[in-house]
Amino acid sequence: MYNIIAIGDCVIDTHVQIDEAVLDCELKEHPCYLCLEFASKIPIKDSFQSLGGNAANLVVGATKLGMKTAIVSSIGDDSNGRMIIEELNKFKIDTQFINIETKSSTRYSLVLNYKSDRTILSFHGQRKYVWPKNLPLSEWIYYTGLSSGFKKLKKPMLNWLKKNPSVRLAFNPGSYQLKNHLDQVIETVSKSDVLIINLEEAQKIVGFNKEEKSPVKIIKKLLKMGAKEAVITDADHGAYVGDINEIWHMESFPVKVVAKTGAGDAFSSGYLSARVEGYNRPQALRWGIANSCGVISEVGAQKGLLDKKHLQKMLDKYIVIKPSLLF
Repeated sequence: MYNIIAIGDCVIDTHVQIDEAVLDCELKEHPCYLCLEFASKIPIKDSFQSLGGNAANLVVGATKLGMKTAIVSSIGDDSNGRMIIEELNKFKIDTQFINIETKSSTRYSLVLNYKSDRTILSFHGQRKYVWPKNLPLSEWIYYTGLSSGFKKLKKPMLNWLKKNPSVRLAFNPGSYQLKNHLDQVIETVSKSDVLIINLEEAQKIVGFNKEEKSPVKIIKKLLKMGAKEAVITDADHGAYVGDINEIWHMESFPVKVVAKTGAGDAFSSGYLSARVEGYNRPQALRWGIANSCGVISEVGAQKGLLDKKHLQKMLDKYIVIKPSLLF
């Protein structure tokens, strides 16, 4: 039996480090804008390619923490698709449930790294998703970011979960689903054993404006919507987790932030791996925070992912930072 099977897109990320840009953050009620000089050649400091995508990042992170993992995805029959399979195989992640589409391109993203943060240009093409025949049992299904056509996986997944009630569902909706199919996201929230999202995503799901930043209120609303357990990550402010009985908060560790790409996926792999190991929610928060801090200390979504030895070192180093009970 698998510990975790992830369902989601795999992507090839091209990371570009830029120094010559300007941030426009004049109006508080509007987002900041990354500004580049139009119609000019912008020098870059560094660039490299890597495996990415929520599902791929999750299974790589969980595998490094000792989990037995597999991935359900769809890729193109191209060089990027072959690169994805090769990278996953390096970690001994089961790739037999990946559908290879002929005459189709694999998803890719351009990650612009500037001043320790990132702006992602992401290609979401129509995919021909196929639910695997005879998908084996797993302790957890981790359902995350998919492109257009995702309903071809969502419906059979929910039916499969009904037939296999011992399997628990962790849900981490992707940007395409949140932007274009919020109703589908809300339906899946109601079926989730664990919902893992960031604060901005949580505000969108519950219908709160950005001025409502109380994670406790938002978690209570998510629980009323049907999630059995809700986890909210809040960047430098750490993370929150709650069920109907209690809500916990934990601050982030004070590490130097190099780049934030993959921080959420790293948190998810740490948190979910801890739950597989039988740890309670407060300890799972510590695993999630530690793993995300490892990733933000490096450039790229996977380079800083921790194995168990280095995770424990991180936990020991910041042993005084512990979860606090809020409710």
